Amino acid sequence: MTPRRRRLWWVLGIVAGVALSGALALRAFQQNVMFYFDPSKIAAGAVKPGERFRLGGMVQKGSVQRTPGTLEVRFVVTDFRHSVAVRYDNVLPDLFREGAGVVAHGRLDAQGTFIADEVLAKHDEKYMPPEMARSLQQAAAANAADARAAGRVASTSTATGTVGGGPVEQGR
Repeated sequence: MTPRRRRLWWVLGIVAGVALSGALALRAFQQNVMFYFDPSKIAAGAVKPGERFRLGGMVQKGSVQRTPGTLEVRFVVTDFRHSVAVRYDNVLPDLFREGAGVVAHGRLDAQGTFIADEVLAKHDEKYMPPEMARSLQQAAAANAADARAAGRVASTSTATGTVGGGPVEQGR
């Protein structure tokens, strides 16, 4: 074998090794990435059953149900537009309560129930994960827009500065 051919084989071997190690690293990263979804995105079909992801939102008031004699808890997570039922079979964090923010890790089953492996409760009344804050702001804006649109249709006294019987809200 000539020295030139030997160098070529060395270069090809190094390139193949780097490509293989890069492919293995990318595969490991893909398996460890867990995307965040809110109930509206789940309702829109952005998640397939069985796919692991993070679900965030607020625990709907009056939705927490505990199974006597077990650790199983069922509750509903909402973004105030859509809701997702959640089942969790472990000890809940001390700060978990109705009306509080929550982020759960897990997957959807075939019936659309989120099976949580881990539930994280909001640790401060002012703290909220950035994804959840954006999601709730978008839901609130959409609800306000729907209410304003419904108020304009039902309004008969817009000439006096009211919409649907109440004062007109000024934009910020």
